[in-house]
Amino acid sequence: MTSGEQPAEASGIRAWADRTSCVQGGQLAFHLSAPEGGPVGCRVVISDEVTDEVRLSSTISGPDWTLDVPDTWPSSLYRATFHRDGHTPPALPPGEEPEHDVWFAVRAARPGAGSPILVSVPFATWRAYTHAGQPGRSLYFTEQPDRAARVSFASPGGGPPPERWEEGLLRWLPTAGYPAEFCSGLDLHRGDELLSHYRLLVVNGHDEYWSMEMRDSVETFARQGGNLAFFAANTAWWQMRLEDGLRTMVCHRDAPEDPMSNIDPRRVTVEWSSAPVDRPENAMTGVSFRRGAGAWGDGMAVMRKDAYTARFAGHWVFDGTGLTDGEQFARGALGYETDACEVEWISGVPRATGSDSTPSSFVVLATADLRHWRDYGQGGAATMGVFRLGAGTVFNAATINWGSVVSDDPVVDRITRNVLDRLSGAAPADGWDRAGDPADVHALAVCEGTLFGADRAGRLLCRAPSGQNLPWRPVGDAAGVVCLASSREAAGVLPLELYATTDDGRLLRREAVPGPAPWHEVGSVPPGTTAVALCNAGVFAVTTHDDTLYHLSALRPEEPWQVLGDAGGAVALTTMNSRLWAVTADGRLRTRLPVAGPAAFRDHPSPGPSGGSRALAACAGILYAAAAGGPLRMWRPPAPRPICHRDG
Repeated sequence: MTSGEQPAEASGIRAWADRTSCVQGGQLAFHLSAPEGGPVGCRVVISDEVTDEVRLSSTISGPDWTLDVPDTWPSSLYRATFHRDGHTPPALPPGEEPEHDVWFAVRAARPGAGSPILVSVPFATWRAYTHAGQPGRSLYFTEQPDRAARVSFASPGGGPPPERWEEGLLRWLPTAGYPAEFCSGLDLHRGDELLSHYRLLVVNGHDEYWSMEMRDSVETFARQGGNLAFFAANTAWWQMRLEDGLRTMVCHRDAPEDPMSNIDPRRVTVEWSSAPVDRPENAMTGVSFRRGAGAWGDGMAVMRKDAYTARFAGHWVFDGTGLTDGEQFARGALGYETDACEVEWISGVPRATGSDSTPSSFVVLATADLRHWRDYGQGGAATMGVFRLGAGTVFNAATINWGSVVSDDPVVDRITRNVLDRLSGAAPADGWDRAGDPADVHALAVCEGTLFGADRAGRLLCRAPSGQNLPWRPVGDAAGVVCLASSREAAGVLPLELYATTDDGRLLRREAVPGPAPWHEVGSVPPGTTAVALCNAGVFAVTTHDDTLYHLSALRPEEPWQVLGDAGGAVALTTMNSRLWAVTADGRLRTRLPVAGPAAFRDHPSPGPSGGSRALAACAGILYAAAAGGPLRMWRPPAPRPICHRDG
């Protein structure tokens, strides 16, 4: 367009709204202007952009008009289109954005009453890209000296980009049977009360700009037991501030230029991972665009060529997909930007190192090597994963383009359903997640940060205690070992060592090193001992055949064992947080105080692991369970109370 030409919108209406969302039964004020000025008479059509249903078609007069949102309109994403009667808005050239469209979300009047799932719409990112390249009108392009540092939501534009990254998943939800509720991302700014009514927050597509208050609310939600699903990438890359009653977004992208640098460095508008904020986004999301990949411009065509490779096909996220480790899936879902974390490879299995602020609980589910994308923009990787954030669970698909294939790819459909069902509570689980592939391990113990196991071949094995499906590595001899146990860190009396009982009744100990070390005989155990645990300088033993619990001072192993009473049906025993924990043959999880006297085992509200586990170990508040021939499982104590405060 030359300097003398008028934009295509010049013959139409320009419109904007006071806010990016309103509640069912509430009001939303719109403002209109015409190129020639003066009164504005026009027609408005409001459509539900998730279902394509027209909700309102009416003639109005401006320049100000207030919409009374019926309480019967579903919580959804809406678009209001304004045009003169008899006038069809002209087609816009590439790169131009319609200024006669106003997008807004309608929130539920009774949050959570209709669905445990809340979907956030990234209005901040949409606004940041509006009028990209036009001096003073957009936060883009990043390195242009005349880009804006402040943009207003009270101005025309601010709808989704032409690629509509969010649209695919939003339209899939109702057709797949998920009646989700919606909000604007700006509603998460001090959104603790809103989030408290839901079990799951879905972040979708391209949600790049977050305020400190948005992030605080979402992280608090997760830490208190809410769950997060990121079907997105480049998430929370920039910190921005909201001012003027949430009407203005501020993002200097340069600390020296931001006056907040000398007032409150936490709020400086730079990348979340940059100084002086120093709050990497992957502490919340698990992954980051710092290690991800990007393909821009004509290079976007590469998105259709690449796929994920499954790395933990036994995980619940892949239930029903039929995938096996090493198999590719979700071709076309990767792009145009992806997120990743730093991984190390252990015998062909990726594990997050945590050196880039990815949480230690992060489990790598799938990876994609996208280093060749450097020819199209930024080479890197994509890492799909899941982790715990406080009492909540976070899943991340780590790609902006996930929603574009969810309706056409059965595997992507199944994964999305698994995530939504599990994290929304529609398909509650027993709390025991798979942490390893089936093996012949029948005894477990954790000591000095290493998970040890004994298998039926008489080998002592080890691996890291984590939710990743890491392989076991032989490190020594465990011939005849029936069960394992370990002394507890900071107990102050016993050295940190690995203990074992044998099928001929001996109690052994050795250094807890992930390599060869001799076993030393300590004493004997009661005949038929099948489980032992150490706590408070005492050894507790279970004889399953007569359901008896015994105690022996580890400082005086030559003394006779003391009978404490019945073992509560325990077939496996360990110590966690200064309590004894047991699993019974009928699948109960039980606990009692580790006292050398009467103390009954009590059932925990959570069930024990399925599959007849006969080995139990604990580390950092997590239980690990195994049975010979079965997978390794892990369990975290659930939140003491649910986060969800739903009505109805």
